[in-house]
Order: sequence, then C-alpha cells, then structure tokens
Amino acid sequence: MKFCSLYSGSSGNCLFLEDNNTKILIDGGVSGKKIVENLKQIDVKPEEIDALLITHDHIDHTRGVGILSRRYNIPIYSNQGTWDIASKSLGKIAADNCIIFKSNNELCINGLSIMPFLIHHDAGEPVGFSITNGKQKIGIITDTGEVTEGILSNLQECDLVMIESNHDVQMLKVGRYPYYLKKRILSKIGHLSNEDAAEIILRLVNEGLNKVILAHLSEENNFPELAFETTSSLLTQNNIKVQKDVVLEVASRFNPSTLFSF
Repeated sequence: MKFCSLYSGSSGNCLFLEDNNTKILIDGGVSGKKIVENLKQIDVKPEEIDALLITHDHIDHTRGVGILSRRYNIPIYSNQGTWDIASKSLGKIAADNCIIFKSNNELCINGLSIMPFLIHHDAGEPVGFSITNGKQKIGIITDTGEVTEGILSNLQECDLVMIESNHDVQMLKVGRYPYYLKKRILSKIGHLSNEDAAEIILRLVNEGLNKVILAHLSEENNFPELAFETTSSLLTQNNIKVQKDVVLEVASRFNPSTLFSF
C-alpha cells in the first residue's frame, strides 16, 4: 500500500492512495490542473485514477472534483448528504460516475475495504475514512471538532493515520479572525487543535501506530514547526522516540508529502 498527501490545508486538500495497481484520490480541493501537476511529481497519470472519494462538501475538498471526473472519466464516491450540496458546484457529472455510499457502511473498490465513518464538522454529512486491503490499514480524519470513542475506533489498528492538527489555540484566540469564526473553529463541529491531535496520536501510538501525518494546518493560526513540536513533545514526554518509534510528518500545503510505502 502507498499513501501520500498531495495538498493539505485550508487552501485545499487532496490525498493519494495506491494498492495493487488500484489508485484512489481522497478529495480534490484545488484545481484539476494543480492536482495533475502533483500527481506527476509522484509518477502517477490522472488517467490511472480509479476513484475519487469525497469527505465532505466544503470547497477546499471539492474544488477540482468535477473537472477531474469529466476530463479523466473518474467515478466520484460520496454520501448523499455531501452529494446534495457538493453536486451544485461540480458541474455536469456522468450518471455512471456518481456513486452514492452510506456512511458507517463498508464499501469495496477493487479489493479495498473502505469505511466512511461519520465525524463532527459543520458540513452536510462529513466523514473520515479507514481503508484496508486486509493486511495494511490507513485512517484519515481531516475535519472534525472532536474525536469521540466511536470515531477513534476507526483509527485503531492502523499502520498510518493522517489527522488534522489545524490550529494553535492561543494563536487563534489572539488572531484577526472575527469572533463568530473563532467560536466555530473551537466548537465540537469545528477543527482539532494541535493539542487535540497530540493527545489522540499519543493514544494511538501507545496502541501500536507507527506512522503519522499531521494535516489541514491553518495558514493563519498555525505553523508546521509548532504543530510538529506539540505532538513531538507530548510523545517524548511519554518515552516515545519520534522518528524511531513513530514516524511523524507535517503535510505540506502545496507539495506532496513523503510517499509512504508499506
């Protein structure tokens, strides 16, 4: 199984996964042209993409979805709540390329078992994904205000987890965002802070997780170094050696991350 982030952050998100020649994109939140450019950096052609999964309807996750589907005949996988909203801005999509799944129900794509689990975000029907080939497992959760025990259960026994580390709470509180936006981000349907992510990662690493990508960093209220340090410090305090016991990486806003292969 191979996995990397192509784009990550409030400006746009797109992830890539490959297993046994099945190639999947998760979200397409930048232009189709930009997605193709970063796919080229990891030696993948857009014509090779078998499916595009959507986590939720916000534009930083859907901006390039329509054009990719039309130009390269890529099936779009979405739940109904997301599709009802996102489809209004995607343009005309071929009927055969619109595949609706049910949240919290497993779906299969070319031997990959995919669980779209509901998360807590202010969108139509937002989900994270856990994806397994029966041997390796990846967990993805990039937009949620909290991680309940039910959500956490989908991230357990993963070989790699990509989790949002959106903001530093103090930076957000003293920053220039209006009060209503700060309140939204800090709410249970907003985004995870660096501290939130660190606590979740610590628990998962103690259960065996050994590869982590911090994702969806705010451009206004975070720095990659700060997100990394917050998680790294907590792990170190708990006698976990970062980059030895667990590989920790911060996803770049505009460039592909490490292409993990396991």
